[in-house]
Amino acid sequence: MAFGLIIIGDEILSGRRVDQHFPKVVQMLAARGLQLTWAEVLPDDPARITATLKRTFASDDVVFCCGGIGATPDDHTRQAAADALGKPLVLHAQGKLNIQQRIVQMAQEAGQSADLETAENLHRLKMAEFAEGAALIPNPYNNIAGFALHQHYFVPGFPVMAWPMLEWVLDNHYADLFNRESRMERSVLVYEAAESALTPLMVAIEQQYPRVKVFSLPSVGDANTRRHIELGVKGEVVQTAAAFEQLCDELRKLNVEFSNI
Repeated sequence: MAFGLIIIGDEILSGRRVDQHFPKVVQMLAARGLQLTWAEVLPDDPARITATLKRTFASDDVVFCCGGIGATPDDHTRQAAADALGKPLVLHAQGKLNIQQRIVQMAQEAGQSADLETAENLHRLKMAEFAEGAALIPNPYNNIAGFALHQHYFVPGFPVMAWPMLEWVLDNHYADLFNRESRMERSVLVYEAAESALTPLMVAIEQQYPRVKVFSLPSVGDANTRRHIELGVKGEVVQTAAAFEQLCDELRKLNVEFSNI
């Protein structure tokens, strides 16, 4: 099963904010024996978000989507998800109750009473408007829920909210996938060699070991490091171990200099 990540926000693409979701999602998946298959960063553009979600809804991927589910004019994700599925936005009853409880709590903390009928508080209920049929994702930070549709999980852009919400999704919906297959990664540094000279070896390794991927990460070097390629294998443990031994044997036959990492 493939896991994908969509990060939404003009502020990421403009550089005003540095994305933190990608490395964290990779980390939380890896801690459960899973891995991220793909990731995309989208602007606050309703048409582009809708088109992307139409494509990903049509797949079998599990998709995490961070950002754009607030109630300000640049928050388009809720409407885009509904449009992508051809469903209306509806006010989720429990989502509404959660928001109202939060409004009351905030008022009490300020020593005030809450008026749920003010224009401001009624507008906040938009954060509980989801595509018809959506399920809630609990938000332990402020109780304003995210939502789930067709193996897509929509959470706020704020890491303090998003990360525990995504971990809840994994632990409550995909625990049966955790650590199904142990994985290994091994690599060496190959010095002063051209990738083109190593390509036939890489192709042969992948053909012989179907549950292994070969990777090649060239470096031009610097004042302290020689030009090199990090050449390695990753995948299922038994095949990866065998592939790594073969990789090293073939490098010796090619008479290239390499060292273990």
